[in-house]
Amino acid sequence: QVQLVESGGGSVQAGGSLRLSCAASGYTYSSYCLGWFRQAPGKEREGVARIYTGGGSTYYADSVKGRFTISQDNAKNTVYLQMNSLKPEDTAIYYCAAALWCVGMRGTDFPYWGQGTQVTVSS
Repeated sequence: QVQLVESGGGSVQAGGSLRLSCAASGYTYSSYCLGWFRQAPGKEREGVARIYTGGGSTYYADSVKGRFTISQDNAKNTVYLQMNSLKPEDTAIYYCAAALWCVGMRGTDFPYWGQGTQVTVSS
């Protein structure tokens, strides 16, 4: 059974940085697609970034492009989301999600989800 555990959330002032981690276990395939999503109160879930661990190809939402970087450590089965120049509008619960292939950035494209980690950015 695939399990995803996020960590690294917290509170930071605008302009600051945080690094989120997503540790994956139970995946029987050597490569998979791991995405980061976020959901703020009263807003729809938004796909933030994704990476295909087999080749490292990445995708970023326009709202985070140039500020967020997704990366992987295959030895640790962990994917990171480095978030720089954080803005109050980045405040949300951040979720990592996994799929066998990177086919899209809708929540329905990812069958496995972590429990989420809160990121709060104050102005």
